[in-house]
Amino acid sequence: MKVTVEDRSSVKKVMHIEIPEADVTRALDDAYKTLKKTAKVKGFRPGKTPRGVLERLYKKDVHADVVSKLIQDAYVDAMKETQLKIVGSPVVDPPELADKADYCFDAEVEVQPEIADIDFTGLTLKKNLYKASDEEVEVQVKMMQKNLAKREPIDEQRPAQNGDFVQVDYEGFKDGKPFEETKKTENFVMKLGDGHISEDFDKGVEGMNPGDEKEMTVTFPDDYFNKKIAGHTVDFKVKLNEIRKEVLPEIDDEMAKQLGPFSTMDEVRQKIKENLTEGYTKRSEQELNEQIFSQILEKTEFEVPDVMVDYELDHIVADAERSFSYHNKTFEEAGISKESLKEKYRDTAEKQVRRQLILGKIVEQEKMELADEDLEKGFEEMAANYNQPVDVIKGVYGKSGEQLELFKHALLEKQAIKLIMEKNEIEMVEPEKETSESSE
Repeated sequence: MKVTVEDRSSVKKVMHIEIPEADVTRALDDAYKTLKKTAKVKGFRPGKTPRGVLERLYKKDVHADVVSKLIQDAYVDAMKETQLKIVGSPVVDPPELADKADYCFDAEVEVQPEIADIDFTGLTLKKNLYKASDEEVEVQVKMMQKNLAKREPIDEQRPAQNGDFVQVDYEGFKDGKPFEETKKTENFVMKLGDGHISEDFDKGVEGMNPGDEKEMTVTFPDDYFNKKIAGHTVDFKVKLNEIRKEVLPEIDDEMAKQLGPFSTMDEVRQKIKENLTEGYTKRSEQELNEQIFSQILEKTEFEVPDVMVDYELDHIVADAERSFSYHNKTFEEAGISKESLKEKYRDTAEKQVRRQLILGKIVEQEKMELADEDLEKGFEEMAANYNQPVDVIKGVYGKSGEQLELFKHALLEKQAIKLIMEKNEIEMVEPEKETSESSE
């Protein structure tokens, strides 16, 4: 077998592979011998069908099977011979098999980029020292208070007005027929003015008294969040059952007991402050990481294989799909396509791949290895994050395999980031007031 490599770019290669005629002939002979044992051809006893007859009846199928096996075996041998660090699967447009001739085909592949040693010193790094303020804690307390609010019927007799919570029955019709997207709904509670169904619907309910029934027509805007309703005109039958008011609980120790395993509001406030502080710590780390990679990327040039970017994009889309599913929504309902998401996040995916390649290069050039105790600590941290026993987490990854290797590499990447920080001065700064306010 002969292999030559053509460089299309630093990461795109074409392997021109030639399989000798003798190997092709041997593969064909073996295929027909195997077929002869099993073929059932009228007029011939099993195992006695002449090859000429088999060729006339099965040549197309035999050639297809032989070509597939020749390409598969030759590609594996070519990878070993060239020692290319191939990522993803090859693109092969297999030519037809010719009798008594070498078999030649091309395999288009992408390879990991060759990255020169990275100088990660001399970076300009600043770490914002965010602090959780008492005002932020009180904002969270107020939100919790609102979440525990009860909605009770009002005492006075009056029509519904903007800002009221109302309980209604409704059904929407399209061309005189019930419309699936606005099917009959009873005892639906909403706040007038929020536009939960639509602003026009809210205005139609305003002025109604409990017990009133009304018909109204609503035209939904073209950019309505539910694309199945967007642009449609729907006739509604609405009945107002009652007007309700929001009754907030007192911010006291009784409220604290409703929020979880707390005895006092002081404990709640302390927990809120801990959560805010943890969030700010992660934010500071993310900002530092952003500074590190933006500066390293500026002075480190290399081409990124498309297949790695596509793989990262698939992860981004899959994560988005899981998030939508968690909220009982679909891409279709939101008017989003996978193609549009991939187009929107392609730059993000490429940047993420570049970061992974840079960290991998630093791990390699610094000859970093993962100690057993570091792996154990990694398992313990993951167990804490997922609130699972350590043995359960270990069971997921097993004692070997691709998943475990990916986990180890992720831990090494974290160590590489830690090393970069250790090799550079980090200036501690107070965050600008505007930045803090925007965070709130």
